[in-house]
Amino acid sequence: FFFQILYRKVIKMADDEAQLINEEYKIWKKNTPFLYDLVLTRVLDWPSLTVEWFPDKRIWREERCSLQRMLIGTNSKEQNYILVGEVTLPLEDTPTDRMYSDQGSVGGFGSGIPGKFDVTQRINHEGEVNRARIMHQNSNIIATKQGGNNSMVFIFNLSSHPDTPSNNYVNPEMTLTGHEKEGYGLSWNPLEQGHLISGSHDNNICYWDIGRSALDGQRLAPYKIYSGHTADVEDVEWHRHHPSIFGSVGDDNKFMLWDTRSSPATPRQEIIAHESGVNCLSFNPISEYVLATGSSDNTVALWDLRTLNVKLHSFEFHNQAVYQVQWSPFNESILASSSADRRMHVWDVSRIGEHQTEQDKEDGPPELLFIHGGHTDAVFDFSWNPNDPWICASVAEDNILQIWQMAENIYTDDDA
Repeated sequence: FFFQILYRKVIKMADDEAQLINEEYKIWKKNTPFLYDLVLTRVLDWPSLTVEWFPDKRIWREERCSLQRMLIGTNSKEQNYILVGEVTLPLEDTPTDRMYSDQGSVGGFGSGIPGKFDVTQRINHEGEVNRARIMHQNSNIIATKQGGNNSMVFIFNLSSHPDTPSNNYVNPEMTLTGHEKEGYGLSWNPLEQGHLISGSHDNNICYWDIGRSALDGQRLAPYKIYSGHTADVEDVEWHRHHPSIFGSVGDDNKFMLWDTRSSPATPRQEIIAHESGVNCLSFNPISEYVLATGSSDNTVALWDLRTLNVKLHSFEFHNQAVYQVQWSPFNESILASSSADRRMHVWDVSRIGEHQTEQDKEDGPPELLFIHGGHTDAVFDFSWNPNDPWICASVAEDNILQIWQMAENIYTDDDA
């Protein structure tokens, strides 16, 4: 009898939460014309745990729009795929319709043209796609990490695969071995072509140089394995200015800084970065000493690599674990984070410590520039557009891909 009562209470709480989320989403949609210059929503067949913009952009002046590409993956119990999609986005001076509308699997406003996300290439993938990342020097080369009980990292050459598979065979150009468990951390070196690192739940970091072998379907063992963490390695990233430096974070609450030139392969620096597991990190692309980390303690931390013994700042407004953090490629003070709390936050480091009224404090700290509330479940990953400042793409457990740009008056208020 006790368990029946408990079960009913749990069901009621779940129903109440679902109703609350639905009401919040309705309010968000109603207010999008005031908060955004662009919102495009695409309902996916399966949730994607990963998203990244390709670097290319084609402009159609007559149509007053651009065509850009995006990389996502599927997280399904059925056949999984790597998906390349084309997105139609308005040029900056295109007149906009500021009424949010839903049209089947597509919704949004701000384009002045039908907002579209069309899948142009579908490649078979073995297991769920935990992460997919594009090589900086050759955007046809993609690295992916398997989910579930799998541990492989695959390399695909998009130009070697048809737009639609003719069978269920999985044919990566290379299979990278070395891990014993799945993971999420994956990073191409922006300064050294073909150099790839991966973090896994086997507590290790694997480092491969795929340029050492031909992309002909073979298996490649890691060039080096880095063992320093004592729990799952959740994320890894190469430094943007130094080709031999990379960072890692894990469930041992630590951040570690590594140098591939060091022998033996031990971390150059390591710190306890958070009170709970650290899920993500991002080196600032402009300021070489600045680093951000995100954690299951619901915070984002700001660091200076020269003084890692002191945390510069803690960004606090998420109420669940932070899954992803990324600096803007255009502005060294702008940082974004996504969370299990269904929110994406955009932070402005330059506003830390600004004076606030008591009423302003209710909306968050002064450095909280914007909250994206368009998702109804955990936001797994997001990507800043490399061509158009302030445009983001985000994916969540609600099967939703959203492309959005906050209203210009929000980030230019202080410049007026």
